[in-house]
Amino acid sequence: MEKVNLTGTKVMVIDDSNTIRRSAEIFLKASGCEVILAENGFDALSKISSELPQIIFVDIMMPRLDGYQTCALIKRNPRFKATPVIMLSSKNGVFDKARGRMVGSDEYLTKPFTQDTLIEAILTHVSVA
Repeated sequence: MEKVNLTGTKVMVIDDSNTIRRSAEIFLKASGCEVILAENGFDALSKISSELPQIIFVDIMMPRLDGYQTCALIKRNPRFKATPVIMLSSKNGVFDKARGRMVGSDEYLTKPFTQDTLIEAILTHVSVA
């Protein structure tokens, strides 16, 4: 994939794994994205209103508030209903994908993701100037 310039695109990555957050941040910053990191659903919900991300990547398996619950809460808020939410999971089952759709996710990526898969998801869901 050729180098894409996503300068100024605000992306939120919600994952309880520090490794996943850091690798997503490195991939996204290399393309010019502004990255907001959250380590769980509560952390994300407290940051989302002030940061106003254009797209959100959320891990499914997280303690307390999982990715499905986090996605549902984001989509229930009229301000963020249109914000694309991409589920991240190491599980690639049909049931998991269907459940993601039910809570309003816009896409489902399987881990480990690559820089290209993250960028493709952003290009698919965000109108980049």
